[in-house]
Amino acid sequence: MSEWRHPQNAHSASADWEMSGNGDACRAHAPHSAADRARLERTIEEQIIPRLMMMHRTAVEAPQPAAVPANALRSENVAELARLVVSRNGDDSFGYVQALRERGVPLEQIYLELLVPTARLLGEMWNADYCDFTDVTIGLWRLQQLLHNLSPAFLNDAQPRNADRRLLLVPEPGEQHTFGLIMVSEFFRRAGWDVWDESREALLDLVRREAFSVVGLSVGYDARLDSLKETIRLVRQQSRNRDVKVMVGGALFVEQPDRVALVGADSTASDGREAIREAENLVGAALASRS
Repeated sequence: MSEWRHPQNAHSASADWEMSGNGDACRAHAPHSAADRARLERTIEEQIIPRLMMMHRTAVEAPQPAAVPANALRSENVAELARLVVSRNGDDSFGYVQALRERGVPLEQIYLELLVPTARLLGEMWNADYCDFTDVTIGLWRLQQLLHNLSPAFLNDAQPRNADRRLLLVPEPGEQHTFGLIMVSEFFRRAGWDVWDESREALLDLVRREAFSVVGLSVGYDARLDSLKETIRLVRQQSRNRDVKVMVGGALFVEQPDRVALVGADSTASDGREAIREAENLVGAALASRS
């Protein structure tokens, strides 16, 4: 469920970045090489993501201020946070987010309409050669830290865990865009789900040993659809829960929902909130069929 969908308000963030001179936050450099791209992907996958997923989530916090209108966050906010996370004074990014919260912006809105679009914008800056390997790596790491710092407050009002709600989230082999997976897992944990985040290599062993209600898989490229289809077939064949439901995420499925059935999945979702609704409907229907 990597990057289920990026909110619409991030659409013009690249333009805001350029118009405001934010491109100066990244050093001038020659276009990055294939080796640099591979090195960045390995750094994110092998160091940044695993560290975040192992971090402990406990804390208490005072109630949040009243929510502001849904359009409170705009593309310029995304561009500004992107500038901050790649700048030398990257610690200012936390202060910027805290100021938004003090203004009344709910955490859920910050997650979906600020952090995720900023991660997307960093990718766009990388592809356009506005930022180099070091800039993007540091920027993504700071976004991970922001998510970690905000997580205790986000989970502070989490519902009690439900034994019938077990979710396994797994990226496809070679898939690097796992920020969205982490974001989705936060929403499920807050909704009382028992969430497991594991690698593709551990997938089949886990579904044989543990009875998951839902398995969520992510894919980012057309070329991976055949592999995903085979993975889903094996999950259903070998799952301890014979009625396991499979959800898929990624822009491919948001843009062409018919691909959900093509790969043998049950559903997809556009973001963390919708993912919970879809998963609850799938599990509810499965439980009803047993009674």
